Amino acid sequence: MTVRKVLCVDDSAAELGMIKQIVLNANLNVVTATNGKDAILLAKNEMPDLIFLDIVMTDMDGFAVLRELHQYPATKHIPVVFVSSKSQKADLAWAKMQGANGFVPKPVNEQAILDEIGKF
Repeated sequence: MTVRKVLCVDDSAAELGMIKQIVLNANLNVVTATNGKDAILLAKNEMPDLIFLDIVMTDMDGFAVLRELHQYPATKHIPVVFVSSKSQKADLAWAKMQGANGFVPKPVNEQAILDEIGKF
């Protein structure tokens, strides 16, 4: 699979801006959301090739977003990489159990984002 469009989701404008810029610099199309509900709608409407998803958000956490995306045939195949400050072993294990395809700890590192894109 070739990644052409990425959905970036984070309720922090600063974090979202950093991730978005890294993806844009990789010459990919970017769609952004600042909450879980919008992320689900955008995933269904935009059909991104990859999603970078924050875990800790106000309306709906990233784990709930991922579980909901996996309920829909159209979105269940989209790879999801969590980007979060919750990076303890238990958090990483839970992310994997929820079906995450990767994990990038915050603060965001450009190479880590590019490495995740390269996996798909």
